[in-house]
Amino acid sequence: MAKIKAEYIWIDGHSPTPKLRSKTKIIDGPVSELSQIPEWSFDGSSTLQGVGHNSDRAMRPVDFVPDPIRGGEHILVMTEVNYPDGTPHKSNKRVNLVDVVKRHLAHEAWFGIEQEYTFFRGRSPLGWPEGGYPAPQGPFYCGVGADEVFGRDIVERHLDACLYSGIGISGVNAEVMPGQWEFQIGPLDPLTVSDQLWIARWLLYRIAEDFGVNATLYPKPVQGDWNGAGAHTNFSSKEMRGDGGYVFIEAACKKLEERHAEHIAVYGAHNDLRLTGLHETCSIHEFRYGVGDRGASIRIPLPTMRDGKGYLEDRRPAANMNPYEVCAIIMDTICSGEM
Repeated sequence: MAKIKAEYIWIDGHSPTPKLRSKTKIIDGPVSELSQIPEWSFDGSSTLQGVGHNSDRAMRPVDFVPDPIRGGEHILVMTEVNYPDGTPHKSNKRVNLVDVVKRHLAHEAWFGIEQEYTFFRGRSPLGWPEGGYPAPQGPFYCGVGADEVFGRDIVERHLDACLYSGIGISGVNAEVMPGQWEFQIGPLDPLTVSDQLWIARWLLYRIAEDFGVNATLYPKPVQGDWNGAGAHTNFSSKEMRGDGGYVFIEAACKKLEERHAEHIAVYGAHNDLRLTGLHETCSIHEFRYGVGDRGASIRIPLPTMRDGKGYLEDRRPAANMNPYEVCAIIMDTICSGEM
């Protein structure tokens, strides 16, 4: 057997926003099934997931994709963190999503997540003048030209890497604030979209390293009259996608309103800085839904209204949200009770 490099990726115990970690293990390859990838461990005392006298934490592989950076038979391995006895670590939010999916399997939930992020070089967003500000927002969204778009070489590398790995990336675009971009994952089932979003985030950070740039998911990277960064989450069930599904979409919006505070609690840290009622957001203290309304909490796309079926877009999640938590609470809220 050939020896291959397996990059084990996990989510650490930082709060309120966890970070990604990874390290390399040499294993026998090629790998064609998840069962061929062994569990591994790490020092939890260095990741806020353990203490010195009891620091070993287990990494259980949950997904793997071809490694677009190393190429060949090398792989990226997404893992979940457990205690040595196999029970889930408190930072492991994936296990709850697994339970939620099992309870609501009959509804065939699909998710699409729009991941916004901002490139920084040092203390300034990429492309911003040192110690100053660029022209006001307006020309940068989906812009073209060296005076309007910054970081496209990184974005293209990341897009190609995701495609190489078989990640369900469905598009990219420059965002409203200069130095800010977005990629979309899905539509996919809740576990796949969440696993793949974490891998795609890791690839973004790793590829940006080669350019001396870092990508941040902070919800309000620049204070003032600048857009924040979100992770708009699109959802549909088989009832919503079927003929006459619009009635289920409106019912879903009413259910989401009832649990607004619970959702906000897991929609990302510092989201209050972003959800102000300005810059294409609804106030964090308000819930509103509407057709084609990008200032609402929930936007119902125009084609959904026209077709009488489709999906809804939850615009509340911040860019730094944990997709395992967001997918779980959206499914639990909408799919519980009568549909």
